[in-house]
Order: sequence, then C-alpha cells, then structure tokens
Amino acid sequence: VQLQASGGGLVQAGDSLRLSCAASGFIFSVHGMGWFRQAPGKEREFVAGISWLGGSMYYVDSVKGRFTISRDNAKNTVYLQMNSLKPEDTAVYYCAATKGRYDVQQTYDYWGQGTLVTVSS
Repeated sequence: VQLQASGGGLVQAGDSLRLSCAASGFIFSVHGMGWFRQAPGKEREFVAGISWLGGSMYYVDSVKGRFTISRDNAKNTVYLQMNSLKPEDTAVYYCAATKGRYDVQQTYDYWGQGTLVTVSS
C-alpha cells in the first residue's frame, strides 16, 4: 500500500493550495479517504474525509467553507483544495484510507507520508 501526498509548500495567509494524494496497492474505489494534519507540538487532527463514491464528505469545523475534499477514482487520487489559508493551518498534512466509516478517524488504517504546508502571516 502506498499513499503519496504532494502539493505542500510555503504560502501567505489568504492564499490557496491544492494537495494531492496518489494511492496504489489497494482497491482505492472501495475505500473512504481522509486528510489529517499535525502541527508542531500538537496532536494529529482529522481535517476532512470523503466516502468511497465521493458523495459524502466530513470537515472539521475550523476548515468548513475553506477546504474541499474530492476524489478521482479513475486516477486513484484524492485532493484537498485549501483556500483562504491561515497561519493556524500550518502543519504536515497526511492522507489516509479506510474500509470503515470515512467520517470516523479511528477507522483509518492506511497512511501515507506527509506534505508540509506553511502559511505565513
């Protein structure tokens, strides 16, 4: 199983970034997918999740209206569009997969390497 996240970088507050996560080694189209983040000195946070068909999404309150999770099952890829970025969004972002409920963080059992997002004020 491989989950390769990309698209992170250094941006200014108010800017946008789109993260991508390319999956391989499992049947992507029957797994829920999620994005998590971990800021320095903080616990990992469940940011967004999407059902295996892409029809249902979960967002943590702090990103609602700014972040959008989507997936392309033909490309085995999940995305996180991040708009109106804030310094508090600074973290390493990880993608993950689950055969369980996409909106329950404890169900995620496949994890990828992270990509660093830094938002300057």
